[in-house]
Amino acid sequence: MPSSRTTILVPGRLHPRVAERLGDRFDLLTVANAVDITLSDEQLASVQGAAVTGSFPATLIEKLPNLKIIANFGVGYDGVDVKAAVVRGVVVSNTPDVLNDEVADTTIALLLNTVRQFHQAETYLREGRWVKDGPFALSPLSLRGRHVGFYGLGRIGMEIAKRLEPFKVKISYFTRSQRSDVDYGYYPSLKALAQAVDTLICIVPKTPETYKTVNAEILADLGADGVLINVGRGWTVDEEALIAALGEGVIAGAGLDVFQDEPQVPAGLLDFPNVSLLPHVASASVPTRNAMADLVADNLISWFDTGKAVTPVPETPQK
Repeated sequence: MPSSRTTILVPGRLHPRVAERLGDRFDLLTVANAVDITLSDEQLASVQGAAVTGSFPATLIEKLPNLKIIANFGVGYDGVDVKAAVVRGVVVSNTPDVLNDEVADTTIALLLNTVRQFHQAETYLREGRWVKDGPFALSPLSLRGRHVGFYGLGRIGMEIAKRLEPFKVKISYFTRSQRSDVDYGYYPSLKALAQAVDTLICIVPKTPETYKTVNAEILADLGADGVLINVGRGWTVDEEALIAALGEGVIAGAGLDVFQDEPQVPAGLLDFPNVSLLPHVASASVPTRNAMADLVADNLISWFDTGKAVTPVPETPQK
């Protein structure tokens, strides 16, 4: 006999806390991924909601005639075909704000580690070289006196900027529209910003407009003392141009938490001593990921209780 409970589709991996929160209330229909789905017409028709980490293409949306909401795990939701969802009247939600602090903290740590080479210094100590070879070499860079430019100044960017203020650095930014609620210097283009600053923090979403915008020209504008930090999306940075710039001394260093083809990291980045690399861990703490999972569950529960999601994305406003 068919279940009277609402069915939630779960394509691929999902934080276990989401399943724990939803399991008592919904029927969870788990499939290996969002592309190669082999479900019966009855199963497809039963799906009214989805909880997703990663891809949710238009082809899948079209197969689900009664889909009402797609709850995305993460702030970025570029894996979900929002345009197709809008056409079908399907609400898409994400998990903003609950990870802002964690990502901002990680960004500051990544920046400090890049300019001061703390990881290399700890490795030096652990290998016994402090005793054998003497003091670790002076770091060639410092955060002192730097001019930090933000490529993107949304919620997370603002949290990073606020944390940087006590470091007594100069802060500027470029976004599509100038903000009226900050006193930071505004530049009308990424090129103008890169020419003015010596440290560039990328925290923009994955959109057609941000594809490889940090290219050879922008890196050259950043200059020989320049430092690039990317905690947004890997596809914002032209990785080949970055490797060339680092190898030729066009910039002084880089810190990256995101990459173009994760989990693949270009081999050319691995041997630079002036590069700090993290495996996309900016929000990867137990408390923060639990909060993100709770918001995914809350969005689904709220939708089926009230007809409104807690945090719908801007493209799918609610009535």
